[in-house]
Amino acid sequence: MKPYHFVIHFILAIVLLFVMPIYAWSAVHDSPDITRQQYLLNLLLQDCGSCHGMTLHGGLGPALLPENIQDKSANSLQTAILEGRPGTPMPPWKSELTVTDAEWIVAQLRMGIKQ
Repeated sequence: MKPYHFVIHFILAIVLLFVMPIYAWSAVHDSPDITRQQYLLNLLLQDCGSCHGMTLHGGLGPALLPENIQDKSANSLQTAILEGRPGTPMPPWKSELTVTDAEWIVAQLRMGIKQ
């Protein structure tokens, strides 16, 4: 093997071992841009707040405070947001929101929304 082949293989190994996993992780864990985040926060406080209470302490729908959702999986919360809850007033939001949007909303709810 020629010396430069070793260097090429070494660089390729570094890319495969370190760069590709970071790229794959970032593709899966994208976050909405700041303009979209502001839109989602407004939607959360206004639209969701119309049923879950303007301070998210509950109303027609249950409270969406961190302590009220801590026993729910992120996936189940995202599904409720996107698909709605049949037999309840909770509508599906999948025509308005992406999976990334729902992930971001759930993350914000888990941290607590500061108003």
